[in-house]
Amino acid sequence: MDKQKELYKKKKEDPSLKLFVVLSKAYRSVADQVAADIRKKGLNTTDFGVLELLYHQGDQTLQKIGDKILLASGSITYVVDKLEKKGYIERVPSESDRRITYASITEKGEVLLNDIFPDHWKQIESITNGLTEEEKVQAVQLLKKLGTYADQIK
Repeated sequence: MDKQKELYKKKKEDPSLKLFVVLSKAYRSVADQVAADIRKKGLNTTDFGVLELLYHQGDQTLQKIGDKILLASGSITYVVDKLEKKGYIERVPSESDRRITYASITEKGEVLLNDIFPDHWKQIESITNGLTEEEKVQAVQLLKKLGTYADQIK
């Protein structure tokens, strides 16, 4: 029994495990705040993610949208259908390949994001003000490094 307690104590002190727990909790706290801000604007985080992607990066294939905001293909169709019904985006068939469809933000969608994005950006700045500008830059570099490494060991 003493060896199990010793092993448990070592695991509790392991910086890898602690990093994972702290990173998970920090992500949840920040994500919950961001989601609440987006809901105040009448959208959910997935709808906002699709609109924001199209707004800042232009037309995207439905597959690209899924890859960039981590959505399964069935979910992409549902989200695009919903945003299309609201008039925020439209489907545009590819001129060169009938199998490919693009999603394009409409003028109504651009007006919506022009209206809500500045306040949303301020909210994100407020949420992340627990770190200095220098610490934010360091955190971005460290998290990119961690994510890149984790992707390589799959």
